[in-house]
Parts: sequence; structure tokens; C-alpha cells
Amino acid sequence: MAQLSTKIKSYCEANGVSNVDFTKDVMLQDDGSGAYIKEWNLDIAQPTDAQLTEQETSANTEEANNTVRSTRRTAYGDIGEQLDEIYKDIDGWKARIKSIKDANPKG
Repeated sequence: MAQLSTKIKSYCEANGVSNVDFTKDVMLQDDGSGAYIKEWNLDIAQPTDAQLTEQETSANTEEANNTVRSTRRTAYGDIGEQLDEIYKDIDGWKARIKSIKDANPKG
């Protein structure tokens, strides 16, 4: 199950808002029984629970892709080292990057 913040981002993107600041635009709170929207300061309507549920699939995909991106970033290594690797053996670098991408596909 996707996090509430990810579902909110997905809802906002579907409604033309590409950037959400969770310290100003939308404040979430969890009093122990699950997170909820405490404050909504965007120019689009606050989503209903049903509208957030509709975002579950896209939010799950985004969270999975974020995990893949993080794994790839770690496996790629330092950009300076990559540039050195490209200079010394670009074909080897291409093969290494391809193997990382193949082992960590996005959804």
C-alpha cells in the first residue's frame, strides 16, 4: 500500500499541480491511527478518500520506481569515477550500466 504522501503527489499531478511542498502546501498528521490530511493549501480541491484510493496503483508504481532509482544510484557509483571509467573504457562502462539497469528495471 502506497504512502499517503505519494498518493497525494499522484492526485496533484493528475490535476495539474506538479510540485507539492509538505511543509507549506499540504500538512499531514498521524495521531496513531494512520496519517491524514491536516491542512490543505493548494488551489485544487482536497481529495476525498475515494480519490486517493484511485491513485493507489500509480503511487505504488512511483514508490517502486523510487526504490529502483535509489538502487541504481548506489550501483552506478560516484559520478567522478564514472567519468574516469568512460574515459578509460566507454564500452565497458556502457556494459556495466546496462547490466545495472537490466537487474533493476522500472515498472
